[in-house]
Amino acid sequence: MSLQSRHLMTLFLTLHPAIDLGRTPAGSRRIFPVSGGHFRGERLNGEVSPQIGSDLLLGRADGTFQQDVRLLLTADDGGLILMTYRGVRRSSEAVDKRLAEGDEVDPSEYYLRTTPYFETAAPRHEWLNQIVAVAQGGRRAGGVEYDIFEIL
Repeated sequence: MSLQSRHLMTLFLTLHPAIDLGRTPAGSRRIFPVSGGHFRGERLNGEVSPQIGSDLLLGRADGTFQQDVRLLLTADDGGLILMTYRGVRRSSEAVDKRLAEGDEVDPSEYYLRTTPYFETAAPRHEWLNQIVAVAQGGRRAGGVEYDIFEIL
């Protein structure tokens, strides 16, 4: 048995500068406030709220980064959708350095995967409450981009 999927949307996020919380008992914590963005797909399009959203990025002792993200999406029809996801980014030290310096790095050079979940009361988008999704992402000029897939 293998999993089947279909493209749900491409999500692009713009970010404010990081807030460095420092080394906590859990690891090195940086907060990336989301400043906006957009999402485009066959069944779902709209904008990312610039007022609600952040990535609570945790640098773990093994060099892996763990994401904890909350976003408010506004669909083109006005429907509000809460999107949350956890994810993992891992790469070599050389790639980490290039990413930290803001260099463009091909996403094939590192692993960035997430598991988005959706919550909405908007009637036209209630189907999102009942799906499982996965995403593959990468840094792009001006932000981060994810291709999100619904698992069928």
